[in-house]
Amino acid sequence: MTFWSLWWVWMAGALVLAILEVVVPAQVFLGFAIGAALVGLALLVGIPGLAGSLPALALAFAVASLLAWVLVRRLMGIRKGQVKHFDHDINED
Repeated sequence: MTFWSLWWVWMAGALVLAILEVVVPAQVFLGFAIGAALVGLALLVGIPGLAGSLPALALAFAVASLLAWVLVRRLMGIRKGQVKHFDHDINED
C-alpha cells in the first residue's frame, strides 16, 4: 500500500493544515484541512476507487477542498451588502 493511500496520512495533513490556519488567519488553509479530512474519512470508510489511485485521490482532495472553501467563505466571509470602510489612513497623524 502506498503512503498517500493511508487514511491517517490525510488526517495528519488535515491536522497540520488546521493548525496552520490558526497561526496564519487567512481562511484559506481551513478549506484544505476540511478537504484532507474528507479524503481521510473516505479512505477510512473504504470508498472504492480511491485507495490505490493517486489521480483519484488528488481529484477528490481538490473537489472537497474547493467545496469546503466555498462553504467556509459563505459562512464566515463578509455578508452581502456589508462593506469594509476605513475612517482614516494609517499614514496620517
